Amino acid sequence: MNILVIGAGSVGIGLATSALSQNVNLSIYARGETAKAIQKNGMKRTGLFTNYSFTPDEFEVYEDYEQIPKNTFDYVFITSKTISNDDISKKLSENRQILKKNAKIIIFQNGFGNDEYYLRYFTKKEVFSARVITGFTRPERYISEITVYTEPILIGSLQGEDPKDLQEIADIITASGINCELTTEVDKYLWAKMLYNCSLNPLGAILDVNYGKLTENEYTIDLMNSIIDEIFNVIKSSGYSTLWDGPDEYRSIFYSKLVPDTYNHYSSTHQDIQRKIKTEIDSLTGKVIDLGEKNNIDVSTNKIIYNLIKAIESDFD
Repeated sequence: MNILVIGAGSVGIGLATSALSQNVNLSIYARGETAKAIQKNGMKRTGLFTNYSFTPDEFEVYEDYEQIPKNTFDYVFITSKTISNDDISKKLSENRQILKKNAKIIIFQNGFGNDEYYLRYFTKKEVFSARVITGFTRPERYISEITVYTEPILIGSLQGEDPKDLQEIADIITASGINCELTTEVDKYLWAKMLYNCSLNPLGAILDVNYGKLTENEYTIDLMNSIIDEIFNVIKSSGYSTLWDGPDEYRSIFYSKLVPDTYNHYSSTHQDIQRKIKTEIDSLTGKVIDLGEKNNIDVSTNKIIYNLIKAIESDFD
């Protein structure tokens, strides 16, 4: 089996090392200083579960699609920031000769609807989505550290396709120490993650606080409650569903368990803002706004939060 991982961040390196641990032929697409670090040091997975270390001669690193041999890959893992999806999907289409005939693309990203970029060029039988809530960080450019684990990685289709052919991928990831399962309801789980991320990530970034602090202030609680209400209205109007029947049921577990379990966490949006790089807000709150406006749903609170993040980003190069 040959796998190409596009995106050498914490999730990309974490999944790449997982695959390497199961003797998969692994290639990773990386650029600049990250590519240099991986080519010099190899890749490591540390933290929770089994730790792995691989030397540079145990996998391939590509910085240009033209370097990749034709008819090579069975699977492509998309692990980049979502802001790169437009470019990556175009490049994959332009260089589809690197893929085998029945190759599959699996998107391991934050947000909802990222498959839409790839469906412009590939069929719904070729594009799948994963729900990842495992916590990965990158202490060095070539190291992925697993810091949090609560539930398995879930792989499925947002287009109603049967994911059964991806069982070998789920088995590989599971054998590496991170539980991974297939699901026919990946939309429910992705919306569950959207509810959590959209309520906490941008607001924590704007106010420069961790998740827990947001639940200790009456004003931020009011904002989060409004965000949750709007998202449930969007889910219903768009024909999707999630794991809870309504906002009150979700809020009950959100304030009693979900946030307390991650009290000290700072979101990836917060980390991006601190580093002065573009966030993934368009795949998170931006997607809520897009679906809300298409279905005439009031998403005014989400829009205010979105606009504030965009205003902060406007000062970045």
